[in-house]
Amino acid sequence: MLFDELKKAKMAAMKEHNKVKSDTLGVAIAKAMLVNTEKKAKGEELTDAEMIGILQKTVKELEEEKANYMQLSRSDDAANVDAQIDYIKEYLPAMMNDDEIRNIILGMEDKSVGTVMKTFKAKYAGQADMKKVQEILKSL
Repeated sequence: MLFDELKKAKMAAMKEHNKVKSDTLGVAIAKAMLVNTEKKAKGEELTDAEMIGILQKTVKELEEEKANYMQLSRSDDAANVDAQIDYIKEYLPAMMNDDEIRNIILGMEDKSVGTVMKTFKAKYAGQADMKKVQEILKSL
């Protein structure tokens, strides 16, 4: 499970005295633990797809933070945030490109918006940008 991989990686980073990586993974783990606590209260488990969503949200937050540092001309802090983004992206699946998305849509029998979006959310969670899926679907 992805959550367990993150915990192991955090421990390895701590042993290597890599504070930036350890802290970055610690933030992602803390966010996941909050979601996991809520899910356990309902009798559910945290899935890898949900964990990927948490990591993607963390990357977006870090990218916003980097943009703020760049506006303030603080390139050293922006470089630090870049390293944090790279550490998180190690655990994200590769994103599909436009051609892959288009081929999947073309291979589907029912190309209605609802069906296509449900299929991509179920089968390709975290691998395809849903905005891109919608744009490509509209262009067909």
